[in-house]
Amino acid sequence: MRFTALIPCAALVLAPTVCGAFEINLDKIKSALDRTRDIKPNDDNSEADIGAGVAANLLGAAPLVRNEKLQQYVNRIGLWLAMQTEKPDIPWHFGVLDTDSLNAFAAPGGYVFVTRGLLLRMRSEAELAGVLAHEMSHVLKQHHLQAIKKNAQVGLLADVASIAVDSSKYGELKQKAISAGTELYARGLDKDDEFEADRMGVVIAARAGYDPYGLLGALQTLETISPQDSNVALMFKTHPAAGQRLQLLDKTMTGKVDKYGSQPQLTERFEKVVGKYVKQAK
Repeated sequence: MRFTALIPCAALVLAPTVCGAFEINLDKIKSALDRTRDIKPNDDNSEADIGAGVAANLLGAAPLVRNEKLQQYVNRIGLWLAMQTEKPDIPWHFGVLDTDSLNAFAAPGGYVFVTRGLLLRMRSEAELAGVLAHEMSHVLKQHHLQAIKKNAQVGLLADVASIAVDSSKYGELKQKAISAGTELYARGLDKDDEFEADRMGVVIAARAGYDPYGLLGALQTLETISPQDSNVALMFKTHPAAGQRLQLLDKTMTGKVDKYGSQPQLTERFEKVVGKYVKQAK
């Protein structure tokens, strides 16, 4: 497959027709969750239901940044990345959480969030694309759902997916799965899951026409931050060390993505959008 520097530019031209109608907020997610109560679940429905509940919990802790332009920008990038995956038809949702903490999150069913604190530490659109692609990889590989099964919740997802009785029993099981999924953000996924998401994220970003080293740039920034900084406490607790991730990525990427290294970082476009937000926020 041939990648060109024109692809990310085309994405921002084509995507507004999709993103213009997209607006994510806590009330809408809760409303969507309410509407699922009477659905007799199958695998797809149960994953979407659990993800909506987990996303609602995340937004309850840290709301979305109230800046439409910024949210649209991140969604356009995310939706373009999604088109390069094997599951572009997932109802993907992307958002910037209003918190100083440096982190990014994913939830089953296509929910992906990056914090304002992490976004403002980035230097280019390629870095943002790399981080979003990493989180999307968790969704694609169903890492959170697999973790729920492993962490003393064996059989729970099977019950949620197979029950075809009254909605109250399904709702009870669903809430247990949502609680288990939310707890993962304090405990973290397996290291192997994070490493796999790093590798997949690089590939997705490259397919989308971005400099594949964008994710590495974001990890290098994290590596320079003091572990004593409270804004990275959760990130460092729940993820492998940035240095270790960089080493493994470097080993994986050497000689394999060099030919895509000339793809754009799109620093100016990133600075235009994010810089304007910063000025407005002051």
